[in-house]
Amino acid sequence: MVKAKFLGIGILGAVFIACSCVADKSSTTITFVGDLLLDRGVRKRIERVGVDCLFKPCIDSIFSNSDFVVANLECPVTKIHQPIYKKYIFRGEPEWLKKIKEHGITHLNMANNHAMDQGRRGIVDTKRSIIANGMVAVGAGENASSACKPVMICENPRKVYLISSLLVPSENWTYMQDKPCVCEASISEIAQEIINLKTKEKTALVLVQLHWGAENTLKPIVSQKQQAYQLINAGADMIIGHHSHTIQTIEYYDNKPIFYSIGNFIFDANKAKNKNGILVQIKVTKNEFCVDYKRFEIEKCSPEIVK
Repeated sequence: MVKAKFLGIGILGAVFIACSCVADKSSTTITFVGDLLLDRGVRKRIERVGVDCLFKPCIDSIFSNSDFVVANLECPVTKIHQPIYKKYIFRGEPEWLKKIKEHGITHLNMANNHAMDQGRRGIVDTKRSIIANGMVAVGAGENASSACKPVMICENPRKVYLISSLLVPSENWTYMQDKPCVCEASISEIAQEIINLKTKEKTALVLVQLHWGAENTLKPIVSQKQQAYQLINAGADMIIGHHSHTIQTIEYYDNKPIFYSIGNFIFDANKAKNKNGILVQIKVTKNEFCVDYKRFEIEKCSPEIVK
């Protein structure tokens, strides 16, 4: 019987997992952060003092020592104004992406419930702008096949793949597999993709990024646990979640880490539980895969590592 180990992470304290392998020339470091919003209060702050103000030296230092940095882009980034009908509608400016890239972010996840806020043209334009600024767009494409295609983050010292999918309903949005969309693959479909990758490349690592669960909650719902276990049983090496805008339970299942929600990253949160996030960092060597994480607090839309 496989046992699950739960690791709590309190709102008032930082928790770290010791990492047995040390980054060197033969290792690759990949960092994950949560929701990156470029509208509402964040927009106002950028317009007052610029994008650079969002990145504190402590974050810049971690990013500069990472080979790859993955963030969840919680809005379309486009000049297109074609909002769909929903309660919360976001839009960032394409010119801000240059600074996002300069501060070390290499991959932007679009498989979330806000990527389509400016319609299908907004999805296409956002992905085009991300690529034009030297970053990789994850979880979106001209059709479902393109949107759900695993992204190879790195090839050395061994291949690391990232699969991203949206698992929560999208308000007033019709998912059409032959039109521009974000990935909305089911757990069974993701599991099969993991099996396919592991069959072809037995030494590859497969990471799964999910936009899932319930907002403003501190624990995953029962179905999330079942979904996470199914993916790890299929061969997933780590699961990174977001959407709740909070830090949720961290769990090890079959010695594989599950971060049910890593919370916000750059965000205009007002409530205490929404003004926290965790930065997840993995170090990959030919024979090892190590995980570490740090908690940060968000003030004036900007994250600051808790010491």
